[in-house]
Amino acid sequence: MRIDKYLKISRLIKRRTVANEACDAGRISVNGKVVKASYDVKVGDVIEIAFGTKNVKAEVTSLAESVKKEDAKEMFKLL
Repeated sequence: MRIDKYLKISRLIKRRTVANEACDAGRISVNGKVVKASYDVKVGDVIEIAFGTKNVKAEVTSLAESVKKEDAKEMFKLL
């Protein structure tokens, strides 16, 4: 699954276009490497997102094409 789609479905970022722009700006890194929006996320990857002065680090625990809002929190584990 593409990282921009994963960030939207897991609700780490609200909209896919915002996730896409964050990737283009170099604010998304996976396992310490800056990635593009087309990067394929795998279970166990550690995603780091730079929100202004705040950094969010999350580990991918599962992948799904669609999830309910309540179940979205189970797709990642905050570090």
